[in-house]
Parts: sequence; C-alpha cells; structure tokens
Amino acid sequence: MTSRFLASLLVAALGLSLTACGKKAETASDEIVIKIGSVSPLTGPQSHLGKDNENGARLAVDELNAKGVMIGGKKARIELIAEDDGADPKTATIIAQRLIDQKVAGVIGHLNSGTSIPAAKLYSDNGVVQISPSATAVKYTAQGFKTSYRVMTNDEQQGRVVGQFMAQKLGAKKIAIIDDRSAYGQGLADEVEKAAKAAGAEIVAREYTSDKATDFTAILTGIKGKAPDAVFFGGMDPQAAPMVQQMKRLGINAKFVGGDGAQTAEFLHLAGADGEGVIASNPGLPLASMPGGTDFAQKFTAKYGKIQNYSPYSYDAVMVMVAAMQRANSIDPKLYLAELVKTNTSGVTGAIQFDQKGDLTGGSVTLYQVKDGKWEPLETVKSGQ
Repeated sequence: MTSRFLASLLVAALGLSLTACGKKAETASDEIVIKIGSVSPLTGPQSHLGKDNENGARLAVDELNAKGVMIGGKKARIELIAEDDGADPKTATIIAQRLIDQKVAGVIGHLNSGTSIPAAKLYSDNGVVQISPSATAVKYTAQGFKTSYRVMTNDEQQGRVVGQFMAQKLGAKKIAIIDDRSAYGQGLADEVEKAAKAAGAEIVAREYTSDKATDFTAILTGIKGKAPDAVFFGGMDPQAAPMVQQMKRLGINAKFVGGDGAQTAEFLHLAGADGEGVIASNPGLPLASMPGGTDFAQKFTAKYGKIQNYSPYSYDAVMVMVAAMQRANSIDPKLYLAELVKTNTSGVTGAIQFDQKGDLTGGSVTLYQVKDGKWEPLETVKSGQ
C-alpha cells in the first residue's frame, strides 16, 4: 500500500509539474516583447542632451509597461535598448546595424541630424521605422525614405523664423554667421542666411568651425573687424557657450543668436553671466505652453532631474510609435508603418501629424532670450506665418 501510495503521489506531483510548466509556457507565449532602440550621444560633450533624450523615451516606456499594452489581443512588454553613437556619423551606422541585428521593432533617434541621416538609409533598407525627436536638418526626411519620421519642426522653418527675426525684430543690418560644419549646424545656418538676406540684411562673414572646437578667437577676431550687428551660430551648446564668452573678452558687442542646439539648460551653466541677453530658437512651444508640458515636467524632474531640451519629444516619439502598433495589431514595421502615417494625436508637445515626407505638420518655432540666468520666451511663430 505504501509503495502504491507513493507512486500515486509521484504521478500526481508529475502531473501538477507538467500542468504548471504548460501554464508557464502558455503565459510566455502570450506575451509580446517589443524591442525599441534609443540612440543618442551618451558620452562626450553632448552626453547631457543624449541622456535627456534617452530618459524621455524611458519615461514613456515605463508608463506604458505599468499601464499595460495590448497588441493583437496579447499583452506586450516594451524593452528600451539605449545605445551611444557619440554624435559621430560613422559610429551611428554601426549602432544602427547593431539594432537591426537585434530585430528592433523601431528606433527613437538619433539625436543629431548628422547621425540620423546616414543611419536612416540602413533602417530604410531593413524596413525599420525611425522617429527622431531632435534631428531638424531638412536632408533627414528629404532622402525620401518611407521609414523616416520626426516629431519636431525642421530647420527650413526654424531658419526662416530666425533669419527674419534678426533682420526685422533685432534690426540687424549686418550679420556674421558661423557654423560647426555638422549636418545640423551648417543646414540651419544656410536657412538663416537665406532668410536674413531675403529680409534685407547683409551677411558680412560666413565662417565655420567644428563640433569639437572650443577656441574661436581667430574666427571672432576676423569677424570683429567687420562690425556685425548680430552673430548667428549654427551648432551645439559645448561650442556656443565658450564662443559667447570669447566674444565678450574680445569686446564684440554684436547680439549672439543660436538655434536649438544652444537653447539648453547646459548652455546657461556653461556660459554663466556671459550668457545674459543671448537669443536662441527652438522648434516647438515653450514647455509651459505645451499641452502636457507641466505634467511631463513634474514627472520627469522627479525621476531624472533637470530637462535639457528634447526629452518631451522623445517621450512623444515612443507614444506615437506604440500607438501605431496598437492600431495595426502588430509590431511588424511593415504593418504598423501604414498606421504611423495616419497619426493624428495630441502629445505632450502638441498636435502630431506627419506629411508625406515624414515631417511634422503645423509645427511652431519659439525664440528665447536669457534673462536673469533663465531662458524666457520672446515669441512663438507657427509654421506658415
């Protein structure tokens, strides 16, 4: 009896074990894992911006996972794969291929135009959807890839607003332009030059540096002799801040104007008192004027600290991508891409719709000035105005 009883127990235990294994296997098969890449410079001079982008995307992923996402009747769990391209175009293509090999469902990034542009071809060739939260160069979407999108106004719109503002609102008759030779910096500077000339200003100097330089004395000394009313710089805050400081030391009284690469919290820290009065543009609305800006700021700062610039856009990029997957009932880019095109929603940053190129429609550009050590909005211009 004892041996029979033990045998019965063993059979029962084995049955329970098999049932449990079956349930576990069934549960695992019911869950979809969505791999989404996030690419930005996480090391180097622009790492503060890169981490800002990553954290915006991560906040969105954490919220979606906590809420629960269903795709085609199955529960989905999102994994964010954060990669560092160092703001380097060659590294960006290596990272892009790595994400493709990991079979990501989509990519949020890259941060820079110079990295987004070459990576876009790889993503397109492999059918991977890419939504950049911060690449503003016209060329990014002008390449014609059906997989390339952005949730931020481009540099054609931004450059037009800045060029007109300098010539008409600042009354700058003579303007000097410097760019960092990156796809972003040069592209934005070209658009500013075009708009400023059309508005009646004279471009007295067009100089360039690199996105690694920190000493601009020679360039600025040459510009000083041409007595410009304003100096526009197309580039990022690690160069903009020392450029402003060196202008002060050289006694150049021209108004300094930058683009979104300079309109950051880190610029204020790097430039210190010399940043007072600096003007810079940024595609989009001021954070406080964004539909979800106040709520986003509270959540983001509580978890990650100070917002640098683009994190609200990377948050929206994730939300838009996942929403398209839900509408398509699939994480396959070939299927959800058709739904992404139809996006018509209100995100943290405002209304989000795409044109046939993948550009944001109806975007805005805001001009800011540093007053008492803070960026204060001057005016917002809607696209087409």
